[in-house]
Amino acid sequence: MREPTLREIDARTFRRMLSALLEVYVAAMNPPRSQLPGRQAIMQRHADHPRFRAFVVERRRTLGSAPVGFIYGFHGSAGQWWHDVVESELYARGGRAHADLWLGDAYEVAELHVHPDYQGMGLGRKLLTTLCTDRPESTVVLSTLDRQPETPAHRLYRSVGFVDLLSSFEFPGGGPPYAVMGAPLPLARVPLTEDSRT
Repeated sequence: MREPTLREIDARTFRRMLSALLEVYVAAMNPPRSQLPGRQAIMQRHADHPRFRAFVVERRRTLGSAPVGFIYGFHGSAGQWWHDVVESELYARGGRAHADLWLGDAYEVAELHVHPDYQGMGLGRKLLTTLCTDRPESTVVLSTLDRQPETPAHRLYRSVGFVDLLSSFEFPGGGPPYAVMGAPLPLARVPLTEDSRT
């Protein structure tokens, strides 16, 4: 099998590829199908956010290529749902200085998913470090499912300098608990280990 290739895609291409990217999301996260129209609408809106940037990992097929992983993010700012919810909780738990430290000049990684057939190859790490390279922001933040034992994704984030900002956090509207994590930029350069592959 040929190694998948990584490329950057612009907002227009991202929107055009959304259906295929959602299939990667479904394979990786196994959400209820009823949630997909809402997820697609959210991702469409994200492409309009400031400093939007996206990368996709693709495998070659006989006719063209197909995504097996993707990541995207944007500059977090007041008025964005995730930013406002997390900022309010950080402020409540640690005060204004704490909230500003992490979200005052932050890049938000909104989605990072790798198809299960391609996990364990370091693709998630490659996507994450590529997206975060040469960012002008001072921090990068994200949320990930908060499960025990820790998921491979959680271990990956820790391996490049992320720390827990909120644990067992439930976003408004219900759903499973999440860990909100943050790291200073640039990301730590930590050698790849079997534990941090995803």
